[in-house]
Amino acid sequence: MISHPSHASAVLERLYALAPRGAVLGLERMRAASARFGHPERRFHALHVAGTNGKGSVAAMTAAMALEAGVRVGLYTSPHLCRFSERIQVDGLPVAPDALDAALADVLDRCPELTFFETATLTAFHLFALLSVELGVIEVGLGGRLDATNVIETPRATAITRISLDHTDRLGSTIGAIAREKAGIVKAGVPLVVGPLVPEAFTEVAARAEALAAPMRFSDRNAELTAFLDGHPPALEGAHQRENGKIAVLLGREAGLSDRAIAGGLRRVVWPGRLETISTNEGDVLLDAAHNPDGARALGAALEKKGILPSNVALVFGTMADKDYPAMLGSLAPLAAHRVYVAPDGRRAADPAAMVPIAPGVVAGSAQAALDLGRKAVGSAGLVVVTGSIFLVGAARALLLDLPRDPAVAL
Repeated sequence: MISHPSHASAVLERLYALAPRGAVLGLERMRAASARFGHPERRFHALHVAGTNGKGSVAAMTAAMALEAGVRVGLYTSPHLCRFSERIQVDGLPVAPDALDAALADVLDRCPELTFFETATLTAFHLFALLSVELGVIEVGLGGRLDATNVIETPRATAITRISLDHTDRLGSTIGAIAREKAGIVKAGVPLVVGPLVPEAFTEVAARAEALAAPMRFSDRNAELTAFLDGHPPALEGAHQRENGKIAVLLGREAGLSDRAIAGGLRRVVWPGRLETISTNEGDVLLDAAHNPDGARALGAALEKKGILPSNVALVFGTMADKDYPAMLGSLAPLAAHRVYVAPDGRRAADPAAMVPIAPGVVAGSAQAALDLGRKAVGSAGLVVVTGSIFLVGAARALLLDLPRDPAVAL
């Protein structure tokens, strides 16, 4: 299992050179840059998805539905698992390298003031316009109100998935404050699909929708949607994906897709690194990009449903320093008798040694070493679970499938 580093193009290297600028929230630069490109974000219909967890899965499901309907569909998500090109897809495939490089170079040359994420976002919109995308499914990067994707002025519909505490240094220290930021994508008169929200979050989102006369569509406790998902369960594993599927169904309907296409998209959706099982000669590995307590609880519920004895499970866990890893381990550690801690790539990682006192385990020096230790602990019949950070999951996936990999960047 040897992961090949990506031979990044010179253009991609120029993009990565912007990463030290970090995530600078605000729309002024992005609006000016979009105008410079003739507002490509206005040349396709858009569905705009925000939330703490589930927004990428909802976006992937909705794009799969549009593809099933024969609609030329673009999908923009972040961050990537293995390759940067995963972020910008058209009709279910990453944009071709030559087209990506050309569009990216154009944005870099004409808009050198943009950040990494702003550059990537404008490049996606530019490519969607150039490639005659009819419907763009756009995942918010961070928050919503001041996120670069929020230059989209009149989407067909917006959606807000589950909201929990995450990125509190940027979005606020309470559920209500975070909900207000995410509700910033709601637009006047534009339908808003609302996922299962805790009362504090719902109050903020509903107030924003009411102020803008945005009609609300509710996925939670909807008997018709429950029956639809019973008949057409999503290909993505986990009870939480059924909740995400309900949101996607409502988004698909707002986009004018038939229920037949919606059902087909649910059956065929692929979203790597989310409760994804990879079978190897050495045994099965479960990859899940859970990166906060809410995601860890969803993963824990999925593991409990599998009914695997903890003695047959090895947890390979690593996360970023700003994440609540004690709470995450509280959900996951009891389900795995063997634990291996490792620092993910990307921005500042949490010290793996700091996790040992919380839930005893061993520290590995690399993702490959962590996978090896996990497999040794449970043998070929056991399950190795890799989680805690999308960057760790991406590294493990590249190793397991012998994939090239671009550098991780949390933007």
